[in-house]
Amino acid sequence: MLKNRFARVARATVMACALGGALLAAGCGKQPPAFTNLDITGNTQFASDFSLPDTSGKIRTLADYKGKVVVLFFGYTHCPDVCPTTMAELSQALQQLGPEDAKRVQVLFVTVDPERDTPQLLAQYVPAFNPSFVGLRPASEEQLAKLAKDFRVYYAKVPGKTPDSYTMDHTAASYVFDTDGKLRLFARDGQGATPWVHDIKLLLD
Repeated sequence: MLKNRFARVARATVMACALGGALLAAGCGKQPPAFTNLDITGNTQFASDFSLPDTSGKIRTLADYKGKVVVLFFGYTHCPDVCPTTMAELSQALQQLGPEDAKRVQVLFVTVDPERDTPQLLAQYVPAFNPSFVGLRPASEEQLAKLAKDFRVYYAKVPGKTPDSYTMDHTAASYVFDTDGKLRLFARDGQGATPWVHDIKLLLD
């Protein structure tokens, strides 16, 4: 119930902001790109950057991927369905883009379950979908909470039958930055590879 209410509010907020951005662009006489996913260009309600350690402990920010389209995906390795499905779709999208365009795309997997997702586990899980994918792990619960607040990402632990068998409810969406490091899209998870290919091509062009 709580997750559904949050999802509805989040969708409504993003759609309203996207509409506002579209109206501003139209007022300037410039037609915005026809993205498949929600266009949040110019939206200031979300963070514009991040600073997180990768699986080797190196701190990563958007500046590390300048010139690339960056997909910031929030999930966890024990996710039974949405996370692996979306990661597989992103891998398929890169294959369909072709090797040259694929080199200009960076997928970043941010775990919302650092308790179980150790650097070693992330280092095995994330590149298994595509060798170019990079796993990021908040160094503490405090850092994860701040990041989630900055990007308006919902996450919550759902107890299982044993202490270690819990699942994580979380926002099923990704954020996409263009080659200049500007936040452009709020992308739904589990949508298939085609919308990813369409929107990434627009951003690369």
